Amino acid sequence: MEKDKKEKKEKKQFKAESKKLLDLMIHSIYTNKEIFLREIISNASDAIDKLHYESLTNKDIKVNAKDFEIFVKPDKEKHTLTITDNGCGMTKEELENNLGTIAKSGSLAFKEEKDPQKDIDIIGQFGVGFYSAFMVASKIEVISKAYGSEEAYKWVSEGIDGYTIEKASKDTYGTDIILTLKEDTEDEKYSEYLEEYRLRGLIKKYSDYITYPIKMEVTHSHLKEGTENEYESHTEIETLNDMVPLWKRDKKKIKEEDYDTFYSDKFMDYEKPLKVIHTSAEGLVSFNSLLFIPSHAPYDFYTKTYEKGLQLYSNGVLIMENCADLLPDYFSFVKGVVDSPDLSLNISREMLQQDKNLKLIAKNIEAKIIKELTSMMKEDKENYEKFFKTFGATIKYGIYENFGMHKDKLQDLIIFASSYEDKMTSLKDYVSRMKENQDAIYYACGETTDKIKLMPQVEQVTDKGYEILYCTEYVDEFTFQSLREYESKKFVNICKEDLNLDTPEEKEELQKLNEDSKDLLATMKESLKDISGVKFTNRLKNHPVCLVSEGDISIEMEKVINAMPTDEKINANKVLEINANHKIAEKLKTLYETDKEALKNYTKILYAEARLIEGLPIENPTELASLICDKLAN
Repeated sequence: MEKDKKEKKEKKQFKAESKKLLDLMIHSIYTNKEIFLREIISNASDAIDKLHYESLTNKDIKVNAKDFEIFVKPDKEKHTLTITDNGCGMTKEELENNLGTIAKSGSLAFKEEKDPQKDIDIIGQFGVGFYSAFMVASKIEVISKAYGSEEAYKWVSEGIDGYTIEKASKDTYGTDIILTLKEDTEDEKYSEYLEEYRLRGLIKKYSDYITYPIKMEVTHSHLKEGTENEYESHTEIETLNDMVPLWKRDKKKIKEEDYDTFYSDKFMDYEKPLKVIHTSAEGLVSFNSLLFIPSHAPYDFYTKTYEKGLQLYSNGVLIMENCADLLPDYFSFVKGVVDSPDLSLNISREMLQQDKNLKLIAKNIEAKIIKELTSMMKEDKENYEKFFKTFGATIKYGIYENFGMHKDKLQDLIIFASSYEDKMTSLKDYVSRMKENQDAIYYACGETTDKIKLMPQVEQVTDKGYEILYCTEYVDEFTFQSLREYESKKFVNICKEDLNLDTPEEKEELQKLNEDSKDLLATMKESLKDISGVKFTNRLKNHPVCLVSEGDISIEMEKVINAMPTDEKINANKVLEINANHKIAEKLKTLYETDKEALKNYTKILYAEARLIEGLPIENPTELASLICDKLAN
């Protein structure tokens, strides 16, 4: 009798290596305790998968696929959480092998036994997920009965001290996993995993697309009949998961409102997305994706706290909330999900190993986004302009960063306000309208399009019949610096020193004027500190003066860089240009001959005027005010 009892229940020790591994499992491998429920449910799904697969090839196994289910039962009184499945179940030997040997995967062994090359959607690979339950449980009981067996067995463990296996009573095949949760502490509230709302949230988050229904008895309250404010409760069994993800459904049967609802629920955005990109791929790597372009930027989009990335699933199980590697920075605004069975997951399935499949998926997704945005630009210009107003800066930055390595694939996505009919235009459309002998794409930078239109430098370019791109974002100048040219047409800032728009006769006449006035111009330059030169110009029509830059650093770049919170400041090489055909030119010539001191004062006023036009600060506003008052008084 004593001998029989010993055979029924025998305390067995984990091997020393297993003890270390289990301790590692509990304290180090998983970063998030809530993962345990995902792992247990995934194991239950695998058990059902095995039985279902066997039933397709073995006529002796008679099961109805409609009856498969996973049941979650919290018990606050006993402080237990039970997860039950009606899958294949385990024999005593299988309990020993699968649970007594850490990192032994029964699921993986099953897949390899049947056909390693065959597409059998088994989630478990490492055989470690089960032990994640020790993060929240002080004791785990597993009661299992293999399909076709008359006997059931119970496996019990309280952690690294080992486990017991004994005969048990169980009416149906399948497995019950009973977790006795740890007691609450000041730092951890383990009882939260007994709350309906918490369990519902975790199942929706991690296991929403498990193939089989995940059920739980849920409490509802309703108004008591015949009363106005008295409520009563009742319970009913509910299926908590959707099972079939939207991205795996037939596109033809999906309505627009289905996409909108999914987007709203998943990403907490109650405005409809601007664009939906639903795609799938098979080949070297297989995946499904459902991507959304939001209609507005998240409140933290342009802050350091914003996390880019797509939700990543493997066989319908959530692996990562934000997989940043799936999106380049210039498409960080895209929201969505990717589901692939071909990922190399790490042991905890909380992150990915670096592998080529992930890179292939990311490359495919990037190409798809570019294709859809290009199509949107052509076919839905109004919405594209709305999109670009919100997220265009990130694409421009994508052109500028990494020394322009991405410019070729992004340059046709950028648009700008234009002097042509005061509409937005792409670079391709601009080039298509260029004059026959035009060899440059002209642009101007400023705070707003209205301010740019009033710039003195605009006059000559528009009078010559050339289109101007109006650039109002700080990144624009840097974008053009990175692009350098488009379809062999160089980019030219109209506020640069020499636009080369004069006729040969005009050039010759202007050159002679500046040569004859070199002493005058030198005197004017002496009265100014941070100026590279002073000269007469033909670029102005009505305005008396303007500032232009020479060299690589423009005035706009100076403003942008100097506005940054750094100690580094730069200065563009500025040239003060005087309208050769304005009456101020004659006034300056007269003052040079009659009153050089007055000439210097006039020069300071003209320079201050030019700086104000460019949006640059006045170094000595008090001096300027005094000079203007003196001139007004005289």
